[in-house]
Amino acid sequence: MIIPVSRPNIGSAEIEFVMEALHANAISGVFGSFLDRFESEFAAFCGTRYAISCSNGTTALHLALVAAGVKKGDEVLVSTLTNMASFFAVLYLGAKPVPVDILLSTLTMDPADLERKITKRSRAVMVVHLFGHPTDMDPVCELANGHNLIVVEDCAEAHGATYKDKIVGSIGNAGCFSFFANKILTTGEGGMVTTNDAKLAAKARNLKALAFGTTNKFMHEDIGYNYRMTNLQAAIGCGQMAKANQLVETRRDIGRYYTSRLDAYRDHLALPIELPYTKNVIWMYHLVLRGALAARRTAIMAALKDQGIETREGFIPYNLQDIFLQRGWTRKEECPVANTVAYTSFYLPTGPAMTAEELDYVATKFTLILDSMI
Repeated sequence: MIIPVSRPNIGSAEIEFVMEALHANAISGVFGSFLDRFESEFAAFCGTRYAISCSNGTTALHLALVAAGVKKGDEVLVSTLTNMASFFAVLYLGAKPVPVDILLSTLTMDPADLERKITKRSRAVMVVHLFGHPTDMDPVCELANGHNLIVVEDCAEAHGATYKDKIVGSIGNAGCFSFFANKILTTGEGGMVTTNDAKLAAKARNLKALAFGTTNKFMHEDIGYNYRMTNLQAAIGCGQMAKANQLVETRRDIGRYYTSRLDAYRDHLALPIELPYTKNVIWMYHLVLRGALAARRTAIMAALKDQGIETREGFIPYNLQDIFLQRGWTRKEECPVANTVAYTSFYLPTGPAMTAEELDYVATKFTLILDSMI
């Protein structure tokens, strides 16, 4: 048996909508009924007034920062444990990313470390709702409001997650989503910016499509980007929206199943949690090895691979990335909590198309491996 880390759940609706777009020759990012429909449905899903589709999650982050007014030389405080796309988007602007450490419990931004790192040059905060668990947004937003900072939510891994009954992507100034093939909702590639700010939405929408002029199309209004999502991708997105809640609950069910099978190993594994005022949507079932197992990640992952089970290492924080250390932009010791997680974590298969048989197989093989190593 071979079990990939994730397989998308693509059904008849997605195929039907894509065929409809193809028959209408509506294959670009400027024509077709599915673009507006996907944006409208996704905005409703997130509880925001606006949703602006784009080419991927990285361009969504870049668009949101530009549209919110972040400029060269500004400091943007970013949760250090994340896919480096979060930091790349800041660097595209010539702004300075400042890594903020995490809470070991949720692996999301530590508000106390955020407060320590705010300076007069700080312009924005980028939280990352990592692996599907929301950041503790109240203290973050309180600090941001007190220092007049923009709040951008990186929601690439958290479609449908909630914090105190608010859906992520609706809490800060802007939310940014990815629809890559392994995400909770997918269009293959693709992204979305969500916001309740009319000016930010208009700016992002204009910039993502080369900032064409309103009266004379080819008299451009700004230095724009070609960040459009295609109508074909939006057609897939509309198919996904029809079962969005089901896709979210499938991940949560997978999380509950793994936890039930691994609960006896809590002395050796830090399992995903769900704080009482949040909903963790378990993008991936991410584990942190404890004690003697902390040095055995490579061996554990290799043993799982031998059983046909694909896994992925956890992210390496910004402050441990060689490309940034070599430039003198960060120091290894800036985020000690994230450092403890970087080389001791990995995640198990968590795709929405997993069967009960596959879940049982993964859990059984993994516990046998753990038993042999403890």
